[in-house]
Amino acid sequence: MYAAATESLIKQAREIKEEELQRFCGRIFKLLHAKDVSGDTVDSLQRLNLIVSATKYARELPSDLVMKLQTVLRSSSCPEQLQVLSSSIIRESFPPSVHSLCSDLSHDSRTFSHVASVVLAQAGNKEDVMPLCHHLLKSLESRLSDGQISRHALPILSKMSTVYPEILTDDQVNLVSRKLVDWLRYASMQQGASMSSGGFFSGPRTRQPAPLTEVDGVVTGDFFTVLCLGQSYTEDQWMNMYTFSMIKSWLLTYDTDGTTNTESDDRSEVDSSVMSMVSATSSSSRLLPPKERLREKAFEYCQRLIEQSDRKALKKTDTELQKACIVESVSIMDIICGEDPSYVYRAFPCIKALYGRLNGDLAYARALLPIAQFYLNHSEIAAVDSEAVFCQLFGQCPAEQFNEPMLAFEFVQFCLLNASVLQDRVANYRQSFPNLLKFLAWNSSGLIAEFVELLPSLIAPETAIELLHTILDLPCLAAALDLQQRSACYQALDRTAWDQQGAKVAACLDAFRQPSYRGLFLYILRPEAGTGDTIDRLKMLHEILADMAESPRVVRCAQVVPVLLHVYFNTVTQKADEKMMNQLLLVLLERSSLLYNIKTFNVEVQKVFSTHLQALCKLHPPLIVDQSREILEFASSPANIYSKEDFYTHVVWVIGEYLSVSYDPRCTVELITSFFESLEAVLFEITQVRQSAGPPSFSPRLITVLMTTLAKLATRSQDLIPRVSLCLSKMRTFARSAPVMACYSEEDTEEIITRAHELINLLKLPNVAQFVLAPSAGGDGPRWHRDTNASLPQGMRAVSGLLHRHSSFLPT
Repeated sequence: MYAAATESLIKQAREIKEEELQRFCGRIFKLLHAKDVSGDTVDSLQRLNLIVSATKYARELPSDLVMKLQTVLRSSSCPEQLQVLSSSIIRESFPPSVHSLCSDLSHDSRTFSHVASVVLAQAGNKEDVMPLCHHLLKSLESRLSDGQISRHALPILSKMSTVYPEILTDDQVNLVSRKLVDWLRYASMQQGASMSSGGFFSGPRTRQPAPLTEVDGVVTGDFFTVLCLGQSYTEDQWMNMYTFSMIKSWLLTYDTDGTTNTESDDRSEVDSSVMSMVSATSSSSRLLPPKERLREKAFEYCQRLIEQSDRKALKKTDTELQKACIVESVSIMDIICGEDPSYVYRAFPCIKALYGRLNGDLAYARALLPIAQFYLNHSEIAAVDSEAVFCQLFGQCPAEQFNEPMLAFEFVQFCLLNASVLQDRVANYRQSFPNLLKFLAWNSSGLIAEFVELLPSLIAPETAIELLHTILDLPCLAAALDLQQRSACYQALDRTAWDQQGAKVAACLDAFRQPSYRGLFLYILRPEAGTGDTIDRLKMLHEILADMAESPRVVRCAQVVPVLLHVYFNTVTQKADEKMMNQLLLVLLERSSLLYNIKTFNVEVQKVFSTHLQALCKLHPPLIVDQSREILEFASSPANIYSKEDFYTHVVWVIGEYLSVSYDPRCTVELITSFFESLEAVLFEITQVRQSAGPPSFSPRLITVLMTTLAKLATRSQDLIPRVSLCLSKMRTFARSAPVMACYSEEDTEEIITRAHELINLLKLPNVAQFVLAPSAGGDGPRWHRDTNASLPQGMRAVSGLLHRHSSFLPT
């Protein structure tokens, strides 16, 4: 966030009164009429810019000031700093200045670009930018004296055509396409003229143009591209660079329909090799329509860039430029091949050679993404095997480059864009989720939104349970990745460097390098699924990583786990079969007590477990009988109350709700009795009143849920009613005991006593109790609430009156 001083300035700007703003604007108006621009003028404009930019709504400025700012903006003689500030203020102010600014557009390149930025920002429809569009097209057709307007026109035209693609007619699109071809393919091969000093006694003289060079210093022998280097550039070379920067968006906007030729539909039936031969010749390309000719020249340009990227650059900045050009070139070739499949056969040899060169070089990891996109889109047409590409992509890149934030973002975006295709055609996509989740573990705060959208595509029946364990172990993965990075940076013998990391981290680093723990870390850092749902020694791993639990990266990672769990369960319950439902329930019971000990993490995860435990049992009530042994073992342990009370409470609730013959005919009296006896023992143990007993460490809600569940089970096996009545009759004594009164509020103790009173009264009338506590499975249907003969509210009113008449049943 912002620093305190910045926050204060923004707050002042937002809270300025209208009267004060008007006075301030009047002062600026006077300053702008001065002959000389003072520092006070610049400072005042900067402050006004902050005021109009600090709020979400546009601030209304005096009309005379707006007109003066427009005059400054359109004046080529004004200092550029004033033009920039004027442009920024007008963009954020009200009323809009689109029509007045478009009335007389300047031919000065700098002024025109500032005016265009305001027009594009404030335009509400294509009619608002039509004058600007016409002016741009005229500037592209003409050769103006300053020679600069075209260079500034291309970015503006690109932005305008992206927002309002219908603003250009077919003829205008063809005109621009022809100009782009000329700039892209026919730029001069000499450096621009530069002025040099002729010595102390002579004036400056013009140097003879020098040849351009490649990134490795060799003189350029082919046509000009953005990878040709020089000390200065000619105007057409600048236009070449601008054209390459906008060609991708131009093709996406105006080349999606292919050519306007009526024979375009028939071309797909022509043999592709013949089409390649025809389109490859220079003479044929000159006869092509403008759109197709632009495609052809852009394709050749990209091939040339890929060839140039194989040269050894002399400067690091040129190496980075080569990487960027590879990414852009492959993306453009992908678009061209998508519009005209005949290019696929010309492109694949180049793309395959490029992949062979970059494969295994981590410095070019980002360049593998557009290559993978190309294979994904066109490998079937060319009958090319792409398995090795995706094994490399999903195997090595996340495992070794998880700490590169830009790669992480682009990689996840690639997966999001192609999720459906990857699921169907890339076998190892879903198997690679342990690797993909490394991006999230390391960059959790920046990628959570993307992974919320991506996670459903990673869920497959055969790996769904392993994925759930992996999500729960995500903080452990973050800790292990942190240790892996630190271990790679510091040698084991360099104890000074290790100790500088802190005693806790040093201990974890020691454990990370211990052979006895190697298997644990290899599992948590595994690259793909299929080695097992989880490990037996998970608790040991938590103990080893205990000192990393306060690491900021681990804490941030733990915060995203509940969000992912909600997405996981909401997705998996829609497609899970009975077998998977049972497995999910077992995981909930097991992992509720087997979580990485991070502050608030266990509580938040158990809340998610509680929510989706109810959802699972509602979708498939026989789960309670299917897993009766595990559920009974969990519910009969009072220790679970103290470590995970919320989840335990929900387990008790689903027992009372769904352990019924109406949901599962296998629900026998013996099974109900065994659950009853276990919960009765738990309730008895936690509500014993002893002189030495301390205050209860559980909530009154747990007591009321236990009482209600016991009463529900008793209505399904009425021999148990006397036992539960006796148990409930002791609740007043418990609630009025000194330790309980010291811990619970008066409202809490009254809630316990009232619930016990109501349940005892209901159980005096077993048939009524069964109707209220254990309604049929269709009790939530509309008929129960609308039909006067079977109305649940009517029945409840009758029961309420009956209970009031039997008030003598109050427990003692």
